[in-house]
Parts: sequence; C-alpha cells; structure tokens
Amino acid sequence: MAVIEITRHEGFATITLNDPDKRNMLSPEMVDDLYGAMDELEADDDVNAIIITGNGRAFCAGADVSKLGATDREGLLHIYGAFLRVARSRVLTIAAVNGAAVGAGMNLALAADIRIVAESGRFDTRFLAIGLHPGGGHSWMLQRCVGPQVASAMLLASQVVSGHEAQRLGLAYQCVADGDLLDVASVIAQGAARTPRGLLIKTKESMRKTTVTTDHDEAVAIELEAQLWSKAQPEFAERIAELAQRISSKH
Repeated sequence: MAVIEITRHEGFATITLNDPDKRNMLSPEMVDDLYGAMDELEADDDVNAIIITGNGRAFCAGADVSKLGATDREGLLHIYGAFLRVARSRVLTIAAVNGAAVGAGMNLALAADIRIVAESGRFDTRFLAIGLHPGGGHSWMLQRCVGPQVASAMLLASQVVSGHEAQRLGLAYQCVADGDLLDVASVIAQGAARTPRGLLIKTKESMRKTTVTTDHDEAVAIELEAQLWSKAQPEFAERIAELAQRISSKH
C-alpha cells in the first residue's frame, strides 16, 4: 500500500497521507514520498494548489521516532524535510486537517499557507508533554500564526486546541463539518486554479518578502516591480478585455 496518494483535479491536486493504522506518522518512507509528490506536482504547470490531508482518523500523529536513522541529527533533519518542503512550495498549499495534528504533524499543518480543520480535528504540540524540545521551527511558525500568548499556552502548558478553537484563534482559516472538509478545501483550491499560474507564484513570492519587512516603502517597492511585471503579461490584457466585454454587455 502506498503511504502517499495523489489525486489530480482541474487546476489543483490532493496529497493524502495514507498510513491510517499508524495514524499517518511521518516515517522515512512517507517523508521521501511526500517530498517526491510535492516535486512532481509543482513541476506540473496545470497545478496551482495542493491540498494535504490524512486518511483515517488522524491528519498526522507526528514523527515515527523509532525510525529516525543512524544519528539523531540526520534523522531529525530528514523528518523536517517533509514539512519544510511544503513550507517552501511555490504554489498555494492547503492543509485539510481531518483529525489530530500532533508534533511534527502539526508542523506539517503549520507549513501550509491555509489550514481548514474538521470539527473533530485538533492541534496538539505534544513536544514538552513527552519531554522533547520542539523542532523544525515549530515555535517560530506557531508564534507567527497565533502570537506569543496562545503559543505559550500550547507549547509551555501543553494546551490542545480543538477545531472550533483553532478557527477562533486564527490557527485555522475555517472549521467545518467533518464531511465537508475536502469540499471546502477544494473550493478554495479552485480559486487558485482560476488564477494565472505565473501570477500566483509571483504573488506568493512577494508575500514572503513583504511579511518580513517593517518598512512600508520597501513593501511598496517590492509590489511595484511585481505589478509592472504582471501588467506586461498576456493574461492581464485578456482579462481586462473580458471584463470590458461583460460590462458593455450589461448596457
């Protein structure tokens, strides 16, 4: 049985972690296959968005610590590769959190651009509860997402956050009924699918640059160059012409 499954749709794709008996824990095999799936889909010009979800009751229950490799450092860095590859994706990434996202599995969810969580889903850092320091940039991603107070509660006091609480705290974009999870994630992915791929990639690049600057003028300069690039693309002229046609047809 493949531990990673890819399903292609029009303009986007879904990656499913498929080891439900082990609650989709990140084994070395799953890490390698996830990395390969991301590479394959990003190389496809027809894929503008990637949904990542889990099969069974868990999204991802963390790293399989029994298989970290010959050395702790190499093993940990290998596990990090799974969610870091998602974090570095050029296209839109959506985590459809169908169940528990624990430890490194929570890192995988945090690495996505958007998180949609099912009502039965939950976020559990788990690190300190098992005597382990967080890794893979967990504290950095979490604090950027929810701020230091909520991050402290989750990390230092081992507070588990439910699906509805995740939406309230900004950890998830939406919390939806379990049966609606993939449908809602797909609707969002379809929004990206309708966007010119080059423009989507360029905008995501700009967002990464502007989010780390504290200077408004620098942000203006970053967006100016990207906007000038987009004005020169054929898709801009085509869509402006379509818009003008729709407006004129109403009069």
